[in-house]
Amino acid sequence: MSTNKTVLAIKYRPQVFNELVGQNIIVETIQKSISLNKIPNAFLFTGIRGVGKTTIARILAKALNCSDPKKNDCLNNSCSNCSQISESRHIDVLEMDAASKTGVDDVRDLIEFSRYGPTSSKYKIFIIDEVHMLSKQAFNALLKTLEEPPEYLKFIFATTEVNKIPVTVLSRCQRFDLMRISFDELLTFLKKVTMLEKKELNEDVLKLVVKMSEGSVRDSLSLLDRVFLSDNDDGKKLDLKSAQEIFGYFGRGYLLDLIFEIFKGNEKKVLELYKNIYNQGVEPKLFINNFLEIIYYLKNHHNINNLNSSLDFTDSDLERIKNLSNSVDNRSLLLFWEYSVNILSEINLVSNQHLAVEMFLIRLMYLKKEVSGKTDNLTVSNHENKNKDQIDENYVKNLYEDKNNNKTINQIKFSSQEQEKISIDDKKISNKTEINSFSNLISVCAFKKEIGLKYELENNVNLINFKNNNIEISFNENLDKNFIKNLTTKLLDWTGERWIITLSKKTGLKTIKEIEVQNKNHKLDDLKKSELFKEAINLFPDLEIINVKDLEEDSND
Repeated sequence: MSTNKTVLAIKYRPQVFNELVGQNIIVETIQKSISLNKIPNAFLFTGIRGVGKTTIARILAKALNCSDPKKNDCLNNSCSNCSQISESRHIDVLEMDAASKTGVDDVRDLIEFSRYGPTSSKYKIFIIDEVHMLSKQAFNALLKTLEEPPEYLKFIFATTEVNKIPVTVLSRCQRFDLMRISFDELLTFLKKVTMLEKKELNEDVLKLVVKMSEGSVRDSLSLLDRVFLSDNDDGKKLDLKSAQEIFGYFGRGYLLDLIFEIFKGNEKKVLELYKNIYNQGVEPKLFINNFLEIIYYLKNHHNINNLNSSLDFTDSDLERIKNLSNSVDNRSLLLFWEYSVNILSEINLVSNQHLAVEMFLIRLMYLKKEVSGKTDNLTVSNHENKNKDQIDENYVKNLYEDKNNNKTINQIKFSSQEQEKISIDDKKISNKTEINSFSNLISVCAFKKEIGLKYELENNVNLINFKNNNIEISFNENLDKNFIKNLTTKLLDWTGERWIITLSKKTGLKTIKEIEVQNKNHKLDDLKKSELFKEAINLFPDLEIINVKDLEEDSND
């Protein structure tokens, strides 16, 4: 490795095959093909950023053109060809960045250049980085040369998005998929670099660097550079907390504290911990994804020793996970997982994602209380698997029943004119309105002249559960995207309490409008079966029933 550079990502960039990290199988395959002289016309290296695609392309170019073909791995760039290729000044090795040269004219220049054989080496080699960025016309211009290249011409492609390369090009290349570098391999490599740099770092800090690099060698070296620059020369090791502050990264310890407080039901402490995480610059979606990760590890705590090879947990964190997981039932963890996944889609429906996460955390505390009480008020018992058309009518009536007035949904009129006639107790429309049923909520919306909310509740809301300031509804594509946000705000304003509105993939009840239409259709069917209708149709063959009204309705009109 070169030692004359100060930036670690350049200083420790591999120069020979043996220095590549975590790509042993690919290296063995390439070396064997060179030794057997079975070299393809075109190589394609694909993988995530920083795993060595461009690096291995340059090493391959050196191996093919090395002055000593027996080595195919020229140490210290000892021959002139390898030295010139390393310095990007070899006349027979042309490296092109397709991100800046995407046009067909650039490719035509390459093809024209390929007509002439190598001047000082065995092969003329074209290295095209980010090849997926070439235009369609450029790829088409390249096809013929790829299919029938002269013996002296070799192509080496590198890309992070292999799916954007035409199949016709892929079929003409020998493809190598570079893997993410495993946690252990990358940790061992960083320990070696730290030793060579004569630095001392806490292993937890190195684990954090590995975790944040996500299997990328280049990213890990760049992060390690930041650690070295922040390290004091007073002999004191940089601790994990300081490293997290350097990277703007929140540790798993914060999440463990937060989850512990959720299970305790300490709302104030939960929101305080989340606020601290949010103030560190952590995006809400990143927070939820990390939250899901912790839930997974809590569920699989029996395998935590095996899992830790890919985590940045400290020993104390591991012990806390084991203790917490032993005190939490699997049912709670599975429900937490479900709700955490749901919030990832819900979060896009609100403008303030930070508040959405806060409500999500509060929702989890209510959920834990319900589970602890051995009740499942978050699902519709014995009805969640039923088709909407098969829902028991009595159950529908009970669910929508107004507890104070004992009015069912069938006794309430849903047009705007009819809703104006519904009387609302003066106590309920005071500064603190009591809302204790779905029908009551609709009545309040009508009284408050929230026509938009009332329309959505009647026409597009499939209710699953309504209890204890919790409303669970089915996902409905016709529902206004701002409905949850608007209703939550209004409920807080009307009742002075926080409400939790959950979108679920479960099948909910029919909408009020659907129930109204269904009831009317039933009445029409019953009327058509009656003797009165039969007598009337005999007298008037063209008779058609267009509407049915109860006598009670007529008396109210």
